[in-house]
Amino acid sequence: MRFFDLVNTLHVFMYLFPGLLFALILGLLLGYSHFRSEDAEGSKTRVIKRFPEDLQDRQAPFPLGMTIIIAGTVLWGVFYILGIGIFKVVI
Repeated sequence: MRFFDLVNTLHVFMYLFPGLLFALILGLLLGYSHFRSEDAEGSKTRVIKRFPEDLQDRQAPFPLGMTIIIAGTVLWGVFYILGIGIFKVVI
């Protein structure tokens, strides 16, 4: 038995929310891969440049899931620096 009952609840939330966040990001990656525009389908098929050995370059839209992952990493880095530097919090 734990001394504080709130620790059990805290651990449940610590396990639950990262799993839900992962499921949400995975759903975005699989279900809605990029921002749709009027020329999105055409830009995925239109060849801009051809390289040797039949390699082709296209101007495809950037995936939404990758955008969220990169933005989350940058935000985490900024708040980590703020937490350590300004607030003198030991993480």
